[in-house]
Amino acid sequence: MTTKILLGLPPETDQIKRAAEVVSAGGLVAYPTDTLYALGVDPRRDEAVANLCAIKERGVGAGLPLIAASVDQVERCLGPLSTLGRKLAAAWWPGPLTLVFAPTVMLPDAVHASDGSLAVRVPARMAARMLAAEAGHPLTATSANRRGAAPAPDAETVRSELGPAVQLVLEGQRSLEGAPSTIVDVRREAPRLLRAGSVPWEHVLQSTRV
Repeated sequence: MTTKILLGLPPETDQIKRAAEVVSAGGLVAYPTDTLYALGVDPRRDEAVANLCAIKERGVGAGLPLIAASVDQVERCLGPLSTLGRKLAAAWWPGPLTLVFAPTVMLPDAVHASDGSLAVRVPARMAARMLAAEAGHPLTATSANRRGAAPAPDAETVRSELGPAVQLVLEGQRSLEGAPSTIVDVRREAPRLLRAGSVPWEHVLQSTRV
């Protein structure tokens, strides 16, 4: 299937619908987030997840981060956040803060980390939230690159690096740049930093004291 690049920021509603249709059919799309480009499949579909992991050369146990349209979609589709998780979500979502929590819904093994947890965020980028909303469930949000390559900052790089493996690409108006999302474990009473990123750790800690 020929890779398509769709122009506009945010994409028009019909473009978002087309991307959601690709995902619903088990396909792979690339879309801009508030940091870099991400690869999206339906995380509930074993074959779609397996295909994504093969393209990324990513093994089971590493987990696949997810994005959602809202806190409500996270809790409706994946399970409730902890009190700490909800506090950080209220402070930083939409935005580049990924929360690791214990879900009540089980997805294919490759989506979960080795301890069964899931990583999810509600991104600031409208196109990404619109896509998750149209799909009706969270989507994978792993960076758009093969193992060892730099994450793709724009649609042209996605096309040149991944080619027809991606059925549809939503393009923004400019290249994306910046640090990846900050990843915080919220399964205990106190937050635990798993990866430094766009949201400074000291700001995360400050928001838990408010």
